[in-house]
Amino acid sequence: MASRNRGRKSVKKGVGLTIMVCGASGTGRTTFVNTLCESAVLSHKELDTPENAHLEEKIKIKPVQVELEEDGVRIVLTIVDTPGFGDNIDNSDCFNEILSYLEREFDEILAQQSRIKRDPRFKDNRVHAVIYFIPPTGHALREMDIELMRQISSRANVIPVIGRSDSLTPSELKAFKKRIMEDIDYYQIPIYSFPFDLEEDDEETIEENQALRALLPFAIVGSEEEIEINGEPVRVRRYPWGVVEIDNPLHTDFTALRSALFGTHLTELKEISNDYLFENYRTEKLSKVANLDSNPSMHPEDLVSQSVHLKEDQLRKEEEKLKEMEIRVQREIAERRQELLAKEESLRNLESRLAAQSVTEF
Repeated sequence: MASRNRGRKSVKKGVGLTIMVCGASGTGRTTFVNTLCESAVLSHKELDTPENAHLEEKIKIKPVQVELEEDGVRIVLTIVDTPGFGDNIDNSDCFNEILSYLEREFDEILAQQSRIKRDPRFKDNRVHAVIYFIPPTGHALREMDIELMRQISSRANVIPVIGRSDSLTPSELKAFKKRIMEDIDYYQIPIYSFPFDLEEDDEETIEENQALRALLPFAIVGSEEEIEINGEPVRVRRYPWGVVEIDNPLHTDFTALRSALFGTHLTELKEISNDYLFENYRTEKLSKVANLDSNPSMHPEDLVSQSVHLKEDQLRKEEEKLKEMEIRVQREIAERRQELLAKEESLRNLESRLAAQSVTEF
């Protein structure tokens, strides 16, 4: 009965999913998000004026939350946008900002787990998937693409996509996809490749994952425009030579990616994030702490100093917890006192009314 109630509560609250979108300006990142959510979640970047064209804009990490419904399931989706990524000559700060954000969310979970009493309102904002937009150059992965995907792949499920893929012909797109996957294999970049187990998974799951793996990197076209085709509203991107239908699998891989994110692979993305990526990060952090006292290259005075700092930090945290507990207890006592005084006042008023009523009756 308890597990059933938890299930009902989970459905009522909705399924949480966090997706980071990462790509340089002009790769279709904003349009993709708005198409994915079927609403104007992100605003388009204003065109540079001649006066500010020379200025370099630093990367910004912007989480935005939106609620969707997919097959009767409420999804609480957090989109983490990264405007400014890849737009400068030196993009090393972009790598640091994105990696720091991913690790900071892991650290929040670690801190929560170490508490004696956990916050029931705590929100898990770990990123479950990074949609990385590759510009449609038709050549190969850039050094920036390789380095960024390699750095963050140990902290999130990286899914590469080709933004604005309709700028390539079908033969160019096919060759470009092949070169990208060859680069990913050559540089050993551990992207999310829709894994499956031939021995344990059923035939349907294997076929489904093989089909999705064959689409990597996903060819993405987004649009916020709808027109009517055969009496039905269709999302399209219009050109002088015709239209690209966003939800047509013959035109773009958008529908396949959306279905995987919000349906077939939502749970798996979350499980890999928690059971594999987060646990590996947690092990790394604990190993670093454990190795402080066993590092032979460190001077004994440094070891003592670090040990003291660690203990002081632990004591400070415990003192803060005790202070919070003391304040909470005092607040509860004050609230109970106010309630008791209010009840006493109410009782006195009642006694006064009863006394007055008995006098009038006699």
